[in-house]
Amino acid sequence: MFDVTITGGGLAGLALSIQLARAGYNVALFEKDTYPHHKVCGEYISLESWNFLEELGLPLSDWNLPIIKKLLLTTVAGQTIEQELPLGGFGISRYKIDAALADIAKAAGVQLYVGVKVTDIAFDRDHFRIETTAGVFESRVACAAYGRRSNLDIKWKRDFIRRRGPRLNNYVGVKYHVQGPFPADLIGLHLFDNGYCGISRVEDNNCCLCYMTRAKNLQLSGNSLQKMEKDILSQNPYLKEIFSNADFLFEQPLTISQISFEPRGQVEEHLLFIGDAAGMIPPLSGNGMSMALHGSKIAFGCIDAYLNGQIARYEMEQEYTDRWRRQMNRRLLAGRFFQRWFAGKRRTNLLLYSLKPFPKLVSFLISQTHGQPF
Repeated sequence: MFDVTITGGGLAGLALSIQLARAGYNVALFEKDTYPHHKVCGEYISLESWNFLEELGLPLSDWNLPIIKKLLLTTVAGQTIEQELPLGGFGISRYKIDAALADIAKAAGVQLYVGVKVTDIAFDRDHFRIETTAGVFESRVACAAYGRRSNLDIKWKRDFIRRRGPRLNNYVGVKYHVQGPFPADLIGLHLFDNGYCGISRVEDNNCCLCYMTRAKNLQLSGNSLQKMEKDILSQNPYLKEIFSNADFLFEQPLTISQISFEPRGQVEEHLLFIGDAAGMIPPLSGNGMSMALHGSKIAFGCIDAYLNGQIARYEMEQEYTDRWRRQMNRRLLAGRFFQRWFAGKRRTNLLLYSLKPFPKLVSFLISQTHGQPF
């Protein structure tokens, strides 16, 4: 019997486990992969998370990470906007940061089960039963931090899985690491028909190149990424230059499919959802990792109060939901707004043409997808 079990060892799950273990709780975390490993992710973290990550034990100041202060936005038609980021961020790969947090979690006393898949979580008589490929576990509190989409979502028939709206569902994500002459202080967001591609530096002079597109673009390209990158993405002259001249470091890109940005529940059947499992901001907003980290801090405060006997379970669940939504809903709404406007060439060109004369308005819109240091 654990105090808390956490399914998923990404940023949200690891950060939550460290906070709980340091508070004296008995914590088990299940991660289906082993560390280190790459993930499909934009690998840009808003500076709002810097202090929190250093408090967890990451020596960010010693790692000489690229600090990103500017945004370059481009369209297929060649329109551009270059804008100072109101808060800014830094680049770091998931390969590096997840493994470092896993080491901190183990040192803090978290029981870390790697290479273990959770097959079901059920609540009964005020505790949870967690079925895994390593056996059956029990806990007083259970959290799901397994990312964008899991077989558990399908098994539980979560609402966002059952919704089939065409606008916010069925995206494909692709990620490479590349090398090239890209400025260390700039993140590029290059738009193409029914998609967008971000590129920014991470550690070791590498760059993360990650793009997202509607699945129909891949279908139109005969399910060939190379053909889609040549025929559709490279219509944007900036992307044509990158795909023609950059050195691609992966033998094969990382891919994910069936991505949905539909709203999700933060608590279902007494299970607390953390990170992308609780709600996804479109990657063009560049803040999914900061939201996951902030969500872990909110969850820790609520779980700590419950396990200390200060509040009842239903109060913990309601407090977590309320605090999460107060912090995240504005950002999610802003992200979905941009996602819709960047869905096609005409809308994108109109938006950039309208915004370019008003840099203060651009800064304000960017700020709507960012939070404050926590």
